[in-house]
Amino acid sequence: MATETPPPSKTQTRLPSSEEFAEVQQSPEFAELRHSYRSFAFPLTFAFIAWYLLYVLLSSYADDFMGTKVVGNINVALVLGLAQFLTTFLIAWWYARHAAAKLDPKAEAIKSRMEGGA
Repeated sequence: MATETPPPSKTQTRLPSSEEFAEVQQSPEFAELRHSYRSFAFPLTFAFIAWYLLYVLLSSYADDFMGTKVVGNINVALVLGLAQFLTTFLIAWWYARHAAAKLDPKAEAIKSRMEGGA
């Protein structure tokens, strides 16, 4: 007596085959998703690393500049150090907005097409 596998219910998702994954990876939609991600993440990552290294280099080699008082006992080094934290949070916020607007809809369309077997 052979047992049949019931069709997936609305709560179950169909698992795509490895061939389907390879096919989607070669699709124009996936290439567009990858391009959208890379065109945002790579330049921003490069810019942030450059900004961080500039801060480290200034801290190491420009003592007089970094020690310049801005207001009271607050100097340039403290302002730039706090700006590192600020830019980190701004980049995270900006990426979340970018992902929600551009990446997530494309990824969801690919996912639902694969899980739905369309």
